[in-house]
Amino acid sequence: MAAAAARVMLLPAARRRFWGFSESLLIRGAAGRSLYFGENRLRSTQAATQVVLNVPETRVTCLESGLRVASEDSGLSTCTVGLWIDAGSRYENEKNNGTAHFLEHMAFKATVEILADIIQNSTLGEAEIERERGVILREMQEVETNLQEVVFDYLHATAYQNTALGRTILGPTENIKSISRKDLVDYITTHYKGPRIVLAAAGGVSHDELLDLAKFHFGDSLCAHKGEIPALPPCTFTGSEIRVRDDKMPLAHLAIAVEAVGWAHPDTICLMVANTLIGNWDRSFGGGMNLSSKLAQLTCHGNLCHSFQSFNTSYTDTGLWGLYMVCEPATVADMLHVVQKEWMRLCTSVTESEVARAKNLLKTNMLLQLDGSTPICEDIGRQMLCYNRRIPIPELEARIDAVNAETIREVCTKYIYNRSPAIAAVGKPGFFSSMRKVGQVLLINCLLFNP
Repeated sequence: MAAAAARVMLLPAARRRFWGFSESLLIRGAAGRSLYFGENRLRSTQAATQVVLNVPETRVTCLESGLRVASEDSGLSTCTVGLWIDAGSRYENEKNNGTAHFLEHMAFKATVEILADIIQNSTLGEAEIERERGVILREMQEVETNLQEVVFDYLHATAYQNTALGRTILGPTENIKSISRKDLVDYITTHYKGPRIVLAAAGGVSHDELLDLAKFHFGDSLCAHKGEIPALPPCTFTGSEIRVRDDKMPLAHLAIAVEAVGWAHPDTICLMVANTLIGNWDRSFGGGMNLSSKLAQLTCHGNLCHSFQSFNTSYTDTGLWGLYMVCEPATVADMLHVVQKEWMRLCTSVTESEVARAKNLLKTNMLLQLDGSTPICEDIGRQMLCYNRRIPIPELEARIDAVNAETIREVCTKYIYNRSPAIAAVGKPGFFSSMRKVGQVLLINCLLFNP
């Protein structure tokens, strides 16, 4: 491998855990002088476009077993190599929930050779299993102290009731304590099949050399896992709510979401822009009423919450689009009302300037996330599983640029208007009564045309 060092990872496809303007800008300075930024902005835009076009290509080769080898050689002194397997908790049931995450722990510090050995020979020692069992149980305790994680687990539990997406990635405590070596081996032989695996690499990596390694270490092992690939279990969204009472909590933590779409759906990009338009905010932000997000302006001015964060979580065939917020119990009702009005505005009166700003921010954030070989490798593996190809950055930018205010209004109306939301809340019981008004049909049904 043409690299001084390599980072290696095994990441199952788990349930969850996704330009500048060329116009002249004229500003009056404090002393009344005219400050002209148009030319520099145009130069920076052209430079950014040139950099995007110079991104190395992603080479993809499919082996006879169906395993895909994908790499991007950027000439760095190090590289990141990882296996991405389309076999997360979506393919688990109540009895083996937590197995995929358990296997991820077993291979956490493995090399490419060891990863291949795990798949081929199932080298899962009892001592290692017991050690990781303890690690996962401690991890579960840590997760339970993270209220945002807790609320999102509850949100999935109520939104996707009695389905795989409604269960947690880690699994229940009783499952973690009882998972055996046989359970892990059965999961590997059932789900770790060539067409569901991507060997991805980024950085200083030779595609031909990586291909030779893949053939040597994975050539025969994946062919031994015979049988049909299990079908994707269906997961139905249910508009509902779940409330967890905790009298010791001073603040209310809640999430509200409507059903969105999967990764490959045509409306995904538009919902990503709408999600960016809503944005996020907390009390540490400056700016006040000068913030770009309208919802941030309203919450800041009215002191309605401590923080909020919009989210757009996509899976293969469904998704959740909504907002997570932390509020004082007394302001929950007002905060929910403001959120509903802002969602209403997306459906009826969002402006082109707001959409343009959100598109620029979305493109910028996407590029910033591809900083280094590890995030690029993750992006390659994820996109190969989701789209069966790596979408070029210029194509992705073109898709984002195609979104305008009219498409935002149409798509948001499709997924918000007359849709029952899923709501999850943790806190004191005092604020629960304000949620009842929202739980029926989000009140958007009435607010859209009777604000």
